[in-house]
Amino acid sequence: MRINVLQHTPNEGPGSIQRWSQEHGHEMYIYHPYQFGNLPTSDQTDMLVILGGPMSPNDDLDWIEQERVLIRQLLADHKPIFGACYGAQQIAKTLGYAIKKAPHKEVGWAPVYLKSDIIPGIPEKLTALHWHEEMFEVPDQADLLFSSDLVKNQGFIMNGNVIGLQFHFEPEADNVREIAINDNQYPLEHNDLHQTGKEIIDHGVPTENKQVMYQLLDFMVKNS
Repeated sequence: MRINVLQHTPNEGPGSIQRWSQEHGHEMYIYHPYQFGNLPTSDQTDMLVILGGPMSPNDDLDWIEQERVLIRQLLADHKPIFGACYGAQQIAKTLGYAIKKAPHKEVGWAPVYLKSDIIPGIPEKLTALHWHEEMFEVPDQADLLFSSDLVKNQGFIMNGNVIGLQFHFEPEADNVREIAINDNQYPLEHNDLHQTGKEIIDHGVPTENKQVMYQLLDFMVKNS
């Protein structure tokens, strides 16, 4: 299976998604459309992963619109799509739903709560990495998958093979350090989780996050 990844900033890579891909013998291709403008075609894509980034789906940039063209094609072809943070927002925007300021800016570690039993075996409470101040509207054709204490719309699942998460399960320890040291001012600016970059790094990645990331990806592939 060819997994195409859209990466939107140098310090937010695929993390454990890449490890999952390698362990399953898939081929992963990582695109950087914000820098090079290149995107895969739908017929080159068996699964699409849309990662986070500092931009907004509301930004008027050609490559952002072209991403949505690709997402529309993959939705029509019933191919699996996973979106993290900006990626989840892009999926919702493609479906015609608003992306707007969240009631709280969340940067750091905080619990998320499972709101659907569609995917078996997911714990009811997990601690995830948050790095956002915008949020998506949950599409009518999707189910709410996760919520947090501060922001209700934290995750959705649609058709069994499209998942968008406002937060991050994919970063491993090295990835968290890379995110925090390079975007080190962002946690200090009106952050409702009141965590510094050092505190975020020192927290460590919960061991179950990689397992849950794998479960989500396995479920998507099974239902495609």
